[in-house]
Amino acid sequence: MTSLTQTTPSIRSILFALMMAVFLSALDQTIVAVSMPAISSRFQDVELLAWVITAYMIALTVAVPIYGKLGDLYGRRRLMLFGLGLFTLASLLCGAAQSMEQLVLARILQGIGAGGMVSVSQAIVADIVPPRDRGRYQGYFSSMYAIASVAGPLFGGLMTEYLSWRWVFLINLPLGIAAWVVAYRTLKGLPIPQRKPVIDYLGTVLMIIGLTSLLLGITEIGQGHGLGTPRILIMLGLALLTLALFAWYERKAREPLLPMHLFTNRSAVLCWSSVFFTSFQAISLIVLMPMRYQTVTGGGADSAALHLLPLAMGIPMGAYCAGRRTALTGRYQPLILAGAVLMPVSILGMALTPAESTGLTSLFMMLTGIACGMQFPTSLVGTQNAVAIRDIGVATSTANLFRSLGGAVGVAMMSALLLAMLQQTGAGQFGPGSLGGEGHAGNLLIDSLNSTSGPALEALRAELALTFRHLLMISAAVSLLGLATALAMPNSLLRGSEA
Repeated sequence: MTSLTQTTPSIRSILFALMMAVFLSALDQTIVAVSMPAISSRFQDVELLAWVITAYMIALTVAVPIYGKLGDLYGRRRLMLFGLGLFTLASLLCGAAQSMEQLVLARILQGIGAGGMVSVSQAIVADIVPPRDRGRYQGYFSSMYAIASVAGPLFGGLMTEYLSWRWVFLINLPLGIAAWVVAYRTLKGLPIPQRKPVIDYLGTVLMIIGLTSLLLGITEIGQGHGLGTPRILIMLGLALLTLALFAWYERKAREPLLPMHLFTNRSAVLCWSSVFFTSFQAISLIVLMPMRYQTVTGGGADSAALHLLPLAMGIPMGAYCAGRRTALTGRYQPLILAGAVLMPVSILGMALTPAESTGLTSLFMMLTGIACGMQFPTSLVGTQNAVAIRDIGVATSTANLFRSLGGAVGVAMMSALLLAMLQQTGAGQFGPGSLGGEGHAGNLLIDSLNSTSGPALEALRAELALTFRHLLMISAAVSLLGLATALAMPNSLLRGSEA
């Protein structure tokens, strides 16, 4: 491994800058949702409202693998500084937007910048930390995602209520500038590749078209539109065609954006699969559990956000324990397996626990968070250990790509299943768009409950409780695929560890 020789304070300074970057990126995935009603009221444009969140997520996901490869070619310092700078500038443009079109375009730029912050940060850890210790440090990044999932809605609500929705974006300016300055000062010693860079332009274009089409189609399905809808068929067909062309071309490219030989690496592919299924569960539960709490118990949006706190607390706990254990043993597969075993058990526990039983539900949610924390950073360490040094950046970005795809597929699949189940209940009037997506605070499901009273309301809530129970059971069954992945994973020793 080409590592950076640093004193302990220097490494801590670097990690501080990287954690700030990851936190800012994760925060902007959650902080904006609660300001959607205020943004809609300001611009009077409902049609583009969902794109304020969707545009950011798609841009971030597509940008991640591009940054990974460019970091391997040009060095990660300049890519990190570019990503942070673009994110901060785009945040200013978001806060100053005078129309919904301007806001969506600025969010695309913000997502492109955030993609570099996420991908490059985790690859830098591989540059400066020995494989055996990476689990502990990657766990810190998982804690940033966990904190952002709770802090985002709370801070977003406070700023929208007492200041303005524009401060949801403008708060990134001092934080982004501070992170850029720290990164500029501390990342000077990172290794710089000596090989002549060759850019895979055609592969980049094919990948952008393919991933964008795929994510748009998945998002539409999650909003309740049928798989046979012509628009979805066109998007998914285009995604299949362009991604197939991308895979064919990458086998011939001189310097491929995503080397296909990585997909013959069994350990790397299984680690990516583990990340996919873990993200599937984590992100879908973050969306579904507050909805379950609100619809079944009648709780408000603020208490529903706090309902996620045990899950957010569990992730860094699991990551910390797994990281320490990996450092001691030099092996990562047993920790991934332990998390994969805990996942279906804890989700099934949530399914069988009434939503009103806050204490027991919180316990199972914390256990789910611990299961996620044990798998996310450890799978990333396994990925970095399985590939050659020259491919660490692109392998890390591919793991992040699978993480984003897992979350998108999880939300889409579970939301579509929920809508299908609602058709069989007293809530059968709900159709596409009923769940509202992440960007809609007041969706038809909750509005309908608010307009119902008496015995009819109690009967509807009972049906919804049963529906969510069945949905969580399906989620637990899906998590068994993650368990199968962990069982198939080789019990490899990390580089630099003694057998």
